[in-house]
Amino acid sequence: MVVVSTREFRQNLKKYLDLIDKNERVIIQRGKNKVYEISNNIKNDRFFDDPVIQERLAKSIQSYNEGKTTKLTDDQFKEFLGL
Repeated sequence: MVVVSTREFRQNLKKYLDLIDKNERVIIQRGKNKVYEISNNIKNDRFFDDPVIQERLAKSIQSYNEGKTTKLTDDQFKEFLGL
């Protein structure tokens, strides 16, 4: 496992993506309270392995492909997100 700052990650993006491709865990520390992990493996992921989520994603992709979408204004999007 490698822990890097956002600055280090940006400056050496290829290096860290190569490590991720080799199944190395890369943790990005952003400030004091934010931490992110990047992975190339979505198998065994509690979100993507959930059959309910998989079904919802499949239906959403199908709706998108059929053109059943709604475009939101910036204000509507912020309201939707509760911002």
